[in-house]
Amino acid sequence: MVTIGTTFPCQISPRRLPAYAKRAEAAGFGQLWVVEDCFFGGGIAAGGTALAATEHITVGVGILPAAVRNAAFTAMEFATLAELHPGRLIAGIGHGVPDWIRQVGAWPASPVTLLEENLRAIRRILAGERVTMDDRYVRIRDVELVHKPEIVPPVVAGVRGPKSLAVAGRSADGTVLAEPAAPAYVHATRQQIAATGPHTVIAYALFACAEDPADALAIVRERASHALSNPETDAHVSMLPFADELRALRTSAGSREEFAAGLKDEWLRELAVVGTVDDCVRAIGELESAGADAVVVHPALDLDAHLVSAEPLLAALR
Repeated sequence: MVTIGTTFPCQISPRRLPAYAKRAEAAGFGQLWVVEDCFFGGGIAAGGTALAATEHITVGVGILPAAVRNAAFTAMEFATLAELHPGRLIAGIGHGVPDWIRQVGAWPASPVTLLEENLRAIRRILAGERVTMDDRYVRIRDVELVHKPEIVPPVVAGVRGPKSLAVAGRSADGTVLAEPAAPAYVHATRQQIAATGPHTVIAYALFACAEDPADALAIVRERASHALSNPETDAHVSMLPFADELRALRTSAGSREEFAAGLKDEWLRELAVVGTVDDCVRAIGELESAGADAVVVHPALDLDAHLVSAEPLLAALR
């Protein structure tokens, strides 16, 4: 059965994370994802805080940018969390946002190669191996953990492009798909991942649940306009029948407000978990059928309203 998770938005002060983590666990979420984005907060610190504040919810650290973290020290950080909170950690690695990584002078000549080398190294170190690598980016010698985690955490790749998805299939335990993740996008990425063994797909989803579907659509519209205004999300919609129309709207809209107003309701229903409880249950079922093992619903910045609106959905899915 599909796991339902939620995120702690990086725009919210980390002071609120412990209380939110406890409430998310009590509400019945199976996963809580914390974010590492420049320059909001650190993923390891946030992940450790969320784990310490809770008892059984799985915490995903998503996503640490490989270009700014040494593979050996990243593995050591994850191993410490995994030992302190066995079986409750998912370790996320990705490229990071290119503009931010360039801002700190760390964007590599080949981000795909760097990511694959880091994934391989981190997984091997966490598995308890003594690792020596002299690759293009990862150069380590005789690295072996003293405190090896009894339960090795899965290492997942947060990626979207076809080359990076193929890397995830070869070198990671799973893939995190950023929002918006329509069922057709999940299905298409499963084909590109082409993993030969078990591989978990975690789909981030824009989310709003309300008795009046119009209220839910209004909430999602603002979030969707922010996400879809980024041309990088073309990878998420290129297989959808309205992809060309959406691109044309992005080009013609004179403002974010105009772009948001032009997003059609039927597009939002395809791109988000949105509507009544029944609508949201149906949308999650479609994502599961498309290949998602976990659906992580993104809250609006009103965390209290998000948890209240999610409770009927979680009850319906039990």
